[in-house]
Amino acid sequence: MERHRGANSFTSENQTVVTIGTFDGVHAGHRKIIERLVNSAKANSLESVVLTFFPHPRMVLQKESGIELINTIEERVQLLEDTGIDHLVIHPFTIQFSRLTAQEFVRDILVHKLRAKKIIIGYDHRFGRNRTANIEDLKRFGEEYGFEVEEISKQEVEEVAVSSTKIRNALAEGEVEKANTYLTHPFMLSGTIVRGRGIGKDLGFPTANLQLEEDYKLIPKNGVYVVSAKIDGILKYGMMNIGTNPTVGGKEKTIETNFFEVNQDLYDQKLQIRLLKRIRDEKKFASVEELKKAMQQDRTFSENYIAEINA
Repeated sequence: MERHRGANSFTSENQTVVTIGTFDGVHAGHRKIIERLVNSAKANSLESVVLTFFPHPRMVLQKESGIELINTIEERVQLLEDTGIDHLVIHPFTIQFSRLTAQEFVRDILVHKLRAKKIIIGYDHRFGRNRTANIEDLKRFGEEYGFEVEEISKQEVEEVAVSSTKIRNALAEGEVEKANTYLTHPFMLSGTIVRGRGIGKDLGFPTANLQLEEDYKLIPKNGVYVVSAKIDGILKYGMMNIGTNPTVGGKEKTIETNFFEVNQDLYDQKLQIRLLKRIRDEKKFASVEELKKAMQQDRTFSENYIAEINA
């Protein structure tokens, strides 16, 4: 897969099949659409192109929306690399770009830059300044500029929308296993390990404190989770706490992981931690001793779960 930073940097000698979307989560519904894109490109000796936008349009047009995304842009790139597409175009979404008319967007971006011979798009897709154009307009542009439009049905589009909503709702409730089923891969949190308060070490469970890469990243419900991550290329497991550590007087939300069988200094390392199963809610214990006892139980639970999935 070739990655292009904007349509202006796209180059290809061949004409293309294009689909357009946010593809947040790159979940099972998205993968069906992308599979159709890839198959269509192969059948017609064309190249497949996914056109996506960053920042998310709502971040630019509705700055107070507080939108939370399942993936950071880098996570999205990583997941799309596995789908078999030829090109991923991440076009900068700006106020200026949002003011392009529908015809300018089709002519200048889809036809002249991306060399679209076919566009696969949802029945309810809207585009152009103030999102005034629809799929019927796109079909008329297709007749004018010589490309075909393949419509994704209402049922398929709604499946994708429902999946995204279900994933967000599941994560908000801490139901990571349900979310992972819709995603077809484990939900991930990516960032850099930074210094924390050192309380985990004092309790006998040293933790790696994850500072997220992006502030728009959706964070699941507070609680304790079984997780995995590749550290120096080796798969390691652990347990993660998302929350404020109320038993020891914490106030700010942190994401801390106690990795099993990892004794090295992880500070400043970039890690991608995958959430596998939720163990319990975060709670305030009556004493530090009770907290330590609960953490030992969490570790036993985690080790049993890891043994089960690797059996």
